[in-house]
Amino acid sequence: MTERVVLAYSGGLDTSVAIGWIAEETGAEVIAVAVDVGQGGEDLETVRKRALACGAVEAVVADARDEYAEQYCLPALQANALYMDRYPLVSALSRPLIVKHLTDAANEHGATAVAHGCTGKGNDQVRFEVGIGALAPDLKVMAPVRDFAWTREKAIAWAEDRSLPIDVSKKSPYSIDQNVWGRAVETGFLEDIWNAPVEDVYSYTADPSQPRDADELVITFDKGVPVAIDGETVTTLQAIEELNRRAGAQGVGRLDMVEDRLVGIKSREVYEAPGAMALITAHQELEDVTLERDAARFKRTVAQRWGELVYDGLWFSPLKNALDAFVADTQQHVTGEVRMTLHGGRAVVTGRRSQESLYDFHLATYDEGDTFDQGLAKGFVQLWGLPSKIAAKRDQRG
Repeated sequence: MTERVVLAYSGGLDTSVAIGWIAEETGAEVIAVAVDVGQGGEDLETVRKRALACGAVEAVVADARDEYAEQYCLPALQANALYMDRYPLVSALSRPLIVKHLTDAANEHGATAVAHGCTGKGNDQVRFEVGIGALAPDLKVMAPVRDFAWTREKAIAWAEDRSLPIDVSKKSPYSIDQNVWGRAVETGFLEDIWNAPVEDVYSYTADPSQPRDADELVITFDKGVPVAIDGETVTTLQAIEELNRRAGAQGVGRLDMVEDRLVGIKSREVYEAPGAMALITAHQELEDVTLERDAARFKRTVAQRWGELVYDGLWFSPLKNALDAFVADTQQHVTGEVRMTLHGGRAVVTGRRSQESLYDFHLATYDEGDTFDQGLAKGFVQLWGLPSKIAAKRDQRG
């Protein structure tokens, strides 16, 4: 029986060339798998036909937008996950979903290997290969671009020699990866970290410096899930898409940062994530109202570690699974409404209300209606500071 290889297929130059290259070099049949996570661009049928025209024996295309939103973006939202306290894991979140579809296709079609088009400098090679190892440890992995030092020029020449149906006449000055959770832009003139981004870098967001009216909205959450915007019921995907549109129109969600890649390289990245940043801002605010103090403090530690694990390609790791259980438990009371104003590149919370709120007006107020017994405070303060006071006396004796 002829060996089969499942290829993570984007429809672009490198993965289109990889179909024929793998077939020629190994004699294997190639099954192309393309997954729609809201990246836009060509429709799935066009991508499928191109894969077949480039030599794939089968082309599997999956509309995974709802799956991505509900099973990957939502957990990131509930964790308030921001790598290095800024990046909402745009590319990192989509990779484990793609890995799942690749391994499913490998099982269905009897493949013995999975191939991807990642380079040796980036994080995605790790995310793909570690994820594949976790879900299907017996599968081999092929990485032609990395392992055989492909260049764009070599790929173009290979495609032209074989008359592959690929348009290679235009090349963006940037490397771009995007999905419904956000958009990542790198390379080109951005590699000089002194250069400021120009407006043509951006696609999901309008220039926040341009004058426009503010946009006010109310987001409703039920157990940490966004379920309505301005009273209109939405799915998780619809919530992200609607806030991409409305927050993006106000320039919300632009990030310019030098981040620490897993491979040890510092990389300059420009991100746009209007829906993600607006939702995380609202969700954090509702947690401030509904989570008990110590649970909230510990959750911030969990959020940082959760984000690092996902960024580092460890979505399927035991620690990530354990942290998921903690995050899920914290969401039981994160129900209520958050009012936000979107304007000038900022998402600002202006109101919050919840039947699960731990905020007690009568305890918080300094005015009429105050029920807090201030007589209890003196003894509390003395006991709270007692260990430090004892230690200070000892140190002064020395």
